[in-house]
Amino acid sequence: MEKKTKPHHCGASKKSNTFVVQLYLLLLLLITLNISTTTQAFNYTDALTKSLLYFESQRSGRLPYNQRVTWRDHSGLTDGLEQGVDLVGGYYDAGDHVKFGLPMAFTVTMLSWSVIEFRQQIAAAGELEHAMEAIKWGTDYFIKAHTSPNVLWAEVGDGDTDHYCWQRPEDMTTSRQAYKIDETHPGSDLAGETAAAMAAAALVFKKTNPHYAHLLLHHAQQLFEFGDKYRDKYDGSLGVVKSYYASVSGFKDELLWAALWLYKATDNEKYLKYVISKAHSFGGIGWAITEFSWDVKYAGLQLVASKLLIEEKHKQHSHILELYRSKAEHYICSCLNKNNDTKNVERTPAGLLYIRQWNNMQYVSTAAFLLTVYSDFLKSSNQKLSCHGGMVGHEEVLDFAKSQTDYILGANPMNMSYLVGYGPKYPQRVHHRGASVESYRENKGFIGCTQGYDNWYGRDEPNPNVLVGALVGGPDCQDNFVDQRDNYMQTEACTYNTAPLVGVFAKFSEVEVQKMDQNMGLVASY
Repeated sequence: MEKKTKPHHCGASKKSNTFVVQLYLLLLLLITLNISTTTQAFNYTDALTKSLLYFESQRSGRLPYNQRVTWRDHSGLTDGLEQGVDLVGGYYDAGDHVKFGLPMAFTVTMLSWSVIEFRQQIAAAGELEHAMEAIKWGTDYFIKAHTSPNVLWAEVGDGDTDHYCWQRPEDMTTSRQAYKIDETHPGSDLAGETAAAMAAAALVFKKTNPHYAHLLLHHAQQLFEFGDKYRDKYDGSLGVVKSYYASVSGFKDELLWAALWLYKATDNEKYLKYVISKAHSFGGIGWAITEFSWDVKYAGLQLVASKLLIEEKHKQHSHILELYRSKAEHYICSCLNKNNDTKNVERTPAGLLYIRQWNNMQYVSTAAFLLTVYSDFLKSSNQKLSCHGGMVGHEEVLDFAKSQTDYILGANPMNMSYLVGYGPKYPQRVHHRGASVESYRENKGFIGCTQGYDNWYGRDEPNPNVLVGALVGGPDCQDNFVDQRDNYMQTEACTYNTAPLVGVFAKFSEVEVQKMDQNMGLVASY
């Protein structure tokens, strides 16, 4: 007798499974919609990748085999030859071909600080090697430029002759004269910032390349001693920098800044004592500043000094460190619009921090960085920020940093990403010689000094080469932006604009991953 089995209700089972899958997808869609409608979604990992590519576009010297920006080629291969020094390498600061020491050093300090604070996040995004390469390209040059304990080569080329020409770096015919600071022509600000850059970079390479880190520290300590012993502003010694990178804030902020980074890199008490003993006389606890830049280091100095407070070994200096902290918090509160009305940073109608007309984005990127770092500090130490307008939690500080970052990436009235190469709409006519002229790799025919002005500068067409990862000067006080090559106040980019964003993008990349994990967990719980 044949065994009878109960028929399977296959149809009913399939319908039930289909319903569950549909419900799951609906929940996932609702969560995704909720994310995208509450805030515009940005790919911070992509922004991080692009920001590091920019430094390869700005390289001077002989380009390495693994150069990823292929429209560039070797340039400045005789730099320093007239003076009998090898000054090949380093970075062009912006859209021209002068190698200015002060902004280059600040760029490297900020790249290094980004890695120090956000190494794990940069590594998770797969960009740690590129970040370290960007730092080393700068520090390798500083090692060459520091030819003896009290000599530092400060600049190669000069702005006046350089700006007369519009050429690719590979075709340069402008003066490559080099200028130095020494005992008779001191420059404590330049020596101090270069020391800070090398000390911060030493922290970056400490575990992976200890010999190189030790070499960087050796140079950093010598440069600090030189800058401290022979005190003066570098633009007083080198007239050529005055029209371009004059040190308006003087040299005292750089000497304190250098001492603090040297303390962090060496743990040598003498550097901490310098930061403490000269806190008042050098303005460290006197200046309440609302900007942080290649020129003015006080806000960064004050923030790093405040973070020392949570370590037991610094309790004996808590009185001075608290004063540093109060000035750091003045900066943070001024960005958040929570100080007295007259002491807040101005904003555009759409909420962008606005310091000044020329290259305003440099101040936005440094602010976003300091806010992000301080938010992490508040969170890890379980503290709140005390502003005139009340107590502020770490989330609010980070949210504001994110608002500035998102504005940069396209959440603005122009729907424009001011990070070149990111998103569907970004500046097409960046004020940049190399990017605006046909690539040397495509056309090796020589382009003369004024030939670039005649044939390329005035073109309406977009630049033939995209300067990926460059942060341009940005919009005016009314959020307006004119994408024209001759509008250099808005369309020129600089290395120190992008450098702080490396850390910022890495942080928000991590935040987005955490949000996605939380949302997937929420879906899974259903």
